[in-house]
Amino acid sequence: MAYLLVHHEVEDFDKWKHNFNAHAYARSETGSKGGKVFRNADNPNEVFVLLEWDSLENAKSFGKSENIKEIMKNAGVTGIPAIYYLEESAKTST
Repeated sequence: MAYLLVHHEVEDFDKWKHNFNAHAYARSETGSKGGKVFRNADNPNEVFVLLEWDSLENAKSFGKSENIKEIMKNAGVTGIPAIYYLEESAKTST
């Protein structure tokens, strides 16, 4: 399975989450299977997003698109996001 992991700071989590939800269609149209959003327990404006994709190629295409940069800017992402492309290598039992 392929994953896209994004870590970034946002100006306001609620504003960011609204924008993130509004662009769910763009993710699903390019192969996203959904995922999870995490917040730092000590800094609620530090966000981690882990999304599952149908292929590593589609995840990379989405993550490198010019459109995503504008979407993040409008959502209040500050600084440069850290983006990682991952492939599942094992599952743990505990």
